[in-house]
Amino acid sequence: MNEKNLISISKELNLDSKQVKNTLELLDSGATIPFIARYRKEATQNLDEVQISAIQEANQRIMEFEKRKKFIISSITEQGKLTEDLLQKIESCTELKELEDVYLPYKPRKETKADKAIALGLEPLAKILMAQTGGNFYATAQKYTNSKVPDVDDAISGAIDIAAQWINERIAIRQKVRGLFWRTGVMHSKLVKGKEQEAEKFKDYFDFQESIKKIKSHRILALLRGQDEGFLKVSIEPDKHEAIAIIKQAVIKPNSPFEEELETAIKEAYTRLIKPAIETETRNELKAQADVEAIKVFAENLRQLLLLPPLGGKRVLAIDPGFRTGCKVVCLNENGDLLHNETIYPHAPQNETKLAQKKIATLANQYKIEAIAIGNGTAARETENFIKNTGFTNDVKVFVVNEAGASIYSASKVAREEFPDYDVTVRGSVSIGRRLMDPLAELVKIDPKSIGVGQYQHDVDQKLLQQQLDLVVESCVNKVGVDLNVASKYLLTYISGIGPQLAENIINYRKENGGFNSREELKKVPKLGAKAFEQAAGFLRIADANNPLDNSAVHPERYKIVEKICKDAKTSVEQLIGNEALINQINWNNYVDNTIGELTLADIKQELLKPGRDPRKAAKIFEFDKNIKSINDLQVGMKIPGIINNITNFGAFVDIGIKENGLIHISNLADEYISSPSEVVSLHQHVFVKVLEVDKERKRIGLSLK
Repeated sequence: MNEKNLISISKELNLDSKQVKNTLELLDSGATIPFIARYRKEATQNLDEVQISAIQEANQRIMEFEKRKKFIISSITEQGKLTEDLLQKIESCTELKELEDVYLPYKPRKETKADKAIALGLEPLAKILMAQTGGNFYATAQKYTNSKVPDVDDAISGAIDIAAQWINERIAIRQKVRGLFWRTGVMHSKLVKGKEQEAEKFKDYFDFQESIKKIKSHRILALLRGQDEGFLKVSIEPDKHEAIAIIKQAVIKPNSPFEEELETAIKEAYTRLIKPAIETETRNELKAQADVEAIKVFAENLRQLLLLPPLGGKRVLAIDPGFRTGCKVVCLNENGDLLHNETIYPHAPQNETKLAQKKIATLANQYKIEAIAIGNGTAARETENFIKNTGFTNDVKVFVVNEAGASIYSASKVAREEFPDYDVTVRGSVSIGRRLMDPLAELVKIDPKSIGVGQYQHDVDQKLLQQQLDLVVESCVNKVGVDLNVASKYLLTYISGIGPQLAENIINYRKENGGFNSREELKKVPKLGAKAFEQAAGFLRIADANNPLDNSAVHPERYKIVEKICKDAKTSVEQLIGNEALINQINWNNYVDNTIGELTLADIKQELLKPGRDPRKAAKIFEFDKNIKSINDLQVGMKIPGIINNITNFGAFVDIGIKENGLIHISNLADEYISSPSEVVSLHQHVFVKVLEVDKERKRIGLSLK
């Protein structure tokens, strides 16, 4: 990367150019973002994953911009119209809009009204009009009548069409009108006639307007969805009179003899060419900004969901609740392997409650069940009450688990590969149980868009959404680390440097050799070369390995420094790990050299204090209000428990144990002003909320955290 681009990225992100340069070099060498953030802190001066990702994105934008420049230069060259002055203009462009304005007159297009007029020989007349010199324009125009232009009005009209196109192509005019759009632009929406009933969900936008400077991203996406579905007409307009005045000032000279004709050309240029183009451009930019906001919310929700507290390696009985079709029950061992499955019918219409309780108690005893996971869908509350009234001989904890996306998983290729001999109902129950044991390990198997967190995820740029969500999954998996000998193929895929093919190879090696005894053994996996080993090893754990560091986040490239520290302290690695007193006695500055710095040593110290520590908290039991079984049981003023199950820009949705979720609007999340709900709440947070509103007809529940 050249110095100019490095400086540009440094200024944009407020970073030192050396940080940017080193980060880009690491990325170019094939290093992943999690690896750079964790193991190359000296090179980046401790940049985190968000900053490294921002550098990568800024660099990609610059590369795409430079690619567009080259294309435009090539296109104009092929037309034989590239001059030194024009080349200089193109090279000096720093923004895409500016570049496209320069290219506009040379951009291939369908034949325009102006092109037709030029073909009729009216370009000289248009030049006279724009020059604003000479006498009576009508008389001048008569000279341009001929067999193809039989009427003087046709000649004038053609000249005006040409002038309008030239006005449209003036860079300064487009920039000023563009600025006006962003200063005074208002987004309007109107209901499409005859769509009142179908468009009920867009009722707030039947007659709506708001300044584009103030409009929130979720409203932009709602408006554009309403338009796409054919319910709303959406437009963006600046002050029209000011727009015309701006163009007049740029085009019409004082005391111009052709003021009337030029005013016609200006109105034609603005109405037919400039306004539609800038409106589309502005709409696209607003949409892109809204996409980024929505994706940011979705990505943060996904991060919190993936890092939900795991129950850990416990024996779990999982239930996918149901009424008529019964409750699908599975029993899982500590590793999530399926031991048993069957269906019970404790609810109406069968009401085999006592028989179902006897079966559950027997299964819990037979399979030494330590926890029960109940999906939070239909019949969840009834099933939870049924389970709590069942007598167990041992202490069994009961959890209600968010089952969003479980049905998607159960019908997926991944589920068919894992359980080829079982139907979707069994697979769904297994997913619910495994989610309790380890949300991260199970949720990586599901397309994040199916998990049910976020806003307008089907309306945003799908490529950008997938890219950002993949980064989040990769970040979370590597933050937690995985057990190399138990991790699924799908979990291993997200480990730094691995990917689908190497994950498959690792699983096959494991099957053939009975598991890994050391990280070093990874090098025996087919096609897993030195680079992949470097990127992956630190994030893979091996329990009970010969070298205890293999079960930590200390990278193998740093084992020698730990061994040196042990030698100097006259102790072994086994004795050093977890020995706080001994670790704190070490003078870590003694080990700083040109290959390892204070930041890396601080990480090694923390890892030796608590090797392989899971950054996630422990799972907690939660209970809904037993008296709230439907929306009909709610009364304004009630205070009830709930779980935050989705966060958007306009508020947080709360599961209060009934079919309908409640909404805490952003204005009711805190006593003071907040700009984002995520400032005060997080996904799966247990909250105590006040009921503000119950709209039974629209099935809407308004809540408050104040």
